[in-house]
Amino acid sequence: MSGRNGDVAGAPDSSLSDVGRRQHHNHAVSALDPREQLDRIAEYADSSVRILSRRGSLVGVPGSYGLKRWLYAHYGNRGNAVYTFVGSLLAIGLSGLCAWVFKEPLLFPSLGATAFLFFETPLAEVGTPRNAIIGHSVAILAGLFSLGVFGLLGEPSVYQQGVTPARIGAVALSVALTGGVLRLLRAAHPPAGATTIIVSSGLLAKPEQIASIAVGVLIITAGSWALNRLLGIPAPVWAAPR
Repeated sequence: MSGRNGDVAGAPDSSLSDVGRRQHHNHAVSALDPREQLDRIAEYADSSVRILSRRGSLVGVPGSYGLKRWLYAHYGNRGNAVYTFVGSLLAIGLSGLCAWVFKEPLLFPSLGATAFLFFETPLAEVGTPRNAIIGHSVAILAGLFSLGVFGLLGEPSVYQQGVTPARIGAVALSVALTGGVLRLLRAAHPPAGATTIIVSSGLLAKPEQIASIAVGVLIITAGSWALNRLLGIPAPVWAAPR
């Protein structure tokens, strides 16, 4: 009898506890604006990354102001799309203008990916000046080193000479070195993988071309940082905030 009484007595407490948990959960969900809830769900639809916020992305950037803040306040994720569009357009346009004025290859494919990171994940580590400059620098050195290992320094590019075993080895080694070194330096920057192939394939491998790659990286980095600050993102001067 006492056992039954104990069970009966304990049931209301359990029920009240369940109700309390449900109320707490509902309160936590309702704390977000409905439109923001939808934006977050859309942003992280992949179940492997479905978290409340992704550090450094345009959604939830603390301290935003100016155009960026106005766009998100009025148009949500569509406003973020406009921001990324405008920033990338202006940054790549600046690099292209410099390439045209100075008649140098200051604009090359991997800079497109770098610009995208600067305006899509401006506070994330991969989108900081530190990671961009270190990433592309390591990529250049890895490409040159790989060319030397396989005896391809000064040789025509793969587009002129064709694919050879030596070229395959140089390209593969350059990508592997870039990824490994950047992992050790904790300076991941995916576009660097394209830069090292540009060098190891011989597309831009002459001394003056290497200098142009380095200058092009500095232009896109400085220009993107300035644009982010101007348009409303408190982008870090060097590394991501910790």
